Amino acid sequence: MTTLTLTPTLPLRHALPTIIQGGMGVAVSSWRLASAVARRGQLGVVSGTALDLVLARRLEDGDQDGSIRRAMAAFPVPAIVQRVLARHLKVGGRAPGAPYRPVTRLSLRPSRAMQELTVLANFVEVWLAKEGHNGRVGINFLEKVQMALPAAAYGAMLAGVDAVLVGAGIPRHLPHLLNELALHRTTRMPVDVAGDPGGDHAVEIDPVDLVGPDLPPLERPMFLAIVSSEALAAYLMRDPSIRPDGFVVEGPLAGGHNAPPRGRPVRDERGQPVFGERDQANVAKMAAVGLPFWLAGSRGTPEGVRDAVESGAVGVQVGTAFALSSDSGLTPDLRDQLLTKLRAGELEVLTDGEASPTGFPFKVVQLEGTLSDLGLRDARPRLCDLGYLRTPYMRDDNRVGFRCPAEPVDMYVRKGGTVEDTVNRVCLCNALSADVGLGQTRPTGEAEETLLTLGSDLSGAQRLAELHPDGWSADQVLDWLLAPA
Repeated sequence: MTTLTLTPTLPLRHALPTIIQGGMGVAVSSWRLASAVARRGQLGVVSGTALDLVLARRLEDGDQDGSIRRAMAAFPVPAIVQRVLARHLKVGGRAPGAPYRPVTRLSLRPSRAMQELTVLANFVEVWLAKEGHNGRVGINFLEKVQMALPAAAYGAMLAGVDAVLVGAGIPRHLPHLLNELALHRTTRMPVDVAGDPGGDHAVEIDPVDLVGPDLPPLERPMFLAIVSSEALAAYLMRDPSIRPDGFVVEGPLAGGHNAPPRGRPVRDERGQPVFGERDQANVAKMAAVGLPFWLAGSRGTPEGVRDAVESGAVGVQVGTAFALSSDSGLTPDLRDQLLTKLRAGELEVLTDGEASPTGFPFKVVQLEGTLSDLGLRDARPRLCDLGYLRTPYMRDDNRVGFRCPAEPVDMYVRKGGTVEDTVNRVCLCNALSADVGLGQTRPTGEAEETLLTLGSDLSGAQRLAELHPDGWSADQVLDWLLAPA
């Protein structure tokens, strides 16, 4: 095996980007968006959520522009590429109305085929984002999706990913995982199992067994933990083995998942969880931690960037403005609907305390014809056929099972869940896939409904709409954010 030396865990401060483009949705932060941002010297970020599904479905749609196969040609193990192509590529694409084929669901003991697909999918997305320039590209993972992390991170590292960002949980195991993967060592990712908090549960990856002994040298990417408070940052700083290289500090106005409010749960008149002063990170204390950090949530304006830097942050993470840009992975129809409502001053985002199967509050765009409509949400047949947000739990027979509060209620209750946890839940896996044109077609011929997320503060996007009434690109977002005062 090649002897490797890990690179320094963090580049010099002056080399750090001012803008981190948020890693959003399932392929909303696509390789095209990340590439556009990285070419400008900022950190372009691809979403690492469900990339195995994304790759499989893009191949079933025929890889019409050939970009996926172009990236696959650079993968170091052609045999893996050929196996994935044989299983998933449909030359010319699916027949109209045909459903996508199932993709194997995550488990504690993933099959070789599943690991190969995950490694290759993450390699492809990062490779395409880095193609043709020397800018820096990161990948964003959800800590909640623990069982995918080893293979996903390894695939991204094989493509030379520059940074790994992880939120939606406490990412204490990521520094060790990245260190071991950089050395191609067999390593385990601990997995939380409900009902057995002290159990020794983990998913394992053996890079040498998976891709062979002739491995390319790897650099250990920078690791940024996405946190909501200085308290979590201080916890991760205590032990060098779990210490990140920096932080993204997300406030409660950020899009996607939010940390639950501290203290006794309180709802407003529209049913939204109420966030208070305790839910805002203390920026001065974050600066005192001593590691680079970026602020996120209601920071997507030129003034927000300058204020963050003046307070001690390196810069900001911005999501909404990029999600609405022409470079994002949203379908053109959905983007047009959002921009139309934005220009009319009618676009609204609410914090939904029940939509996400994770139990975390989730920002939901209020848009007709999507699952923000509780009537549509209730009418959708409940099923869990993708399973990225399933929770492992200990069954009565001491074996690990999986459950999701968005699955059929009786099934969830049989697995030890409560009826209360199932109320108004959305199958985010299917809905977010539909947002980027990769939604499943059901046997009835019906397509999966969408559900969109943006940040609560739309002031930056509204100002961009005034500057660019016909829409804007990622380049135009950066021009605006980084313009001199």
